[in-house]
Amino acid sequence: MSNNRKVPQPNTSSTADIAFLLLIFFLITTTMATDTGLSLRLPPPVDSDVEQKVEERNTLVVLVSQDNKLMCEKKEIELWELKDIAKEFIENPNNDINLPKKVLVNIDFFGEVEVTKPHVISLQNDRGTNYSKFIEVQNELIAAYNELRNELSIKTFGKTNAELDEDRQKAVIDYYPLKISEAEPKEY
Repeated sequence: MSNNRKVPQPNTSSTADIAFLLLIFFLITTTMATDTGLSLRLPPPVDSDVEQKVEERNTLVVLVSQDNKLMCEKKEIELWELKDIAKEFIENPNNDINLPKKVLVNIDFFGEVEVTKPHVISLQNDRGTNYSKFIEVQNELIAAYNELRNELSIKTFGKTNAELDEDRQKAVIDYYPLKISEAEPKEY
């Protein structure tokens, strides 16, 4: 007798179904890495009929050149100097006529106080600026605001800004509102 019998093949008709179910399972259970960015709130839209003019004394121009040099008010500075320059500009502690104009405003928990409400920090960069350098500069500017807010919180409420309740935090933010304008990159 000869053994010419064919060996039966396993039934593979459901293999595609099983592979599809496994694929769906892994897609559902796997978490995707998400890119994180800067959490910044955009300013409200400006009415196109209203032309906004900012006095020169109310604007601090910070420029990052294509070779990553930092300029502030047309003078080259180091990164570590920027925070102190920004703090003095934002606060104008001695009511200097070359720094932002102070206006009288009514803020919850503070009453009527003089603040540099019309100030703006204009952050400009060249098209060739390194992204990391731009972020470092922006971090220094934000750190200036955070330090001023913490100093005010400790002086007024005896706690850091992060420890305050939501209403007091809002009042501190109204005292030192974040006003950083990022201009479109140019070739300098």
